[in-house]
Amino acid sequence: MGIKKTVKGKDITVPEFAMGPPDALAQVIVDAWDPAKTAPGKPLEHILKRTHTGYATPEAVTQATDAINTAAGLNLKRAVIITEEEHDNDYWMETPDDVIFVLPNSTRLGGGMDRLQTAKLLMACTPNGI
Repeated sequence: MGIKKTVKGKDITVPEFAMGPPDALAQVIVDAWDPAKTAPGKPLEHILKRTHTGYATPEAVTQATDAINTAAGLNLKRAVIITEEEHDNDYWMETPDDVIFVLPNSTRLGGGMDRLQTAKLLMACTPNGI
């Protein structure tokens, strides 16, 4: 399981890490879990859209990159948000510049009110969790 890419003709697994996220980055997860934020015409409507070959669509890359860069004050060239299922099925990076973030499954949410703190914990528990 993991994220894979080809380097000089060899297939390699990208090292994974997790870090305690800032609140602003965790808010990207909270927003991605919210159907009102991912509905048509909303800022995150395309973040999990895929091409017929399984890569993130250009719209998905743009929305993910914009959301992450804006939230965390970063300057990433290409951010791609994938699901836990995509991660577990060995997601292949499209370009060497991709920075892959895994969106924790929303099924892990309980009935509590503080989704931000829950998102932060799940980000730390999920490989490459955003």
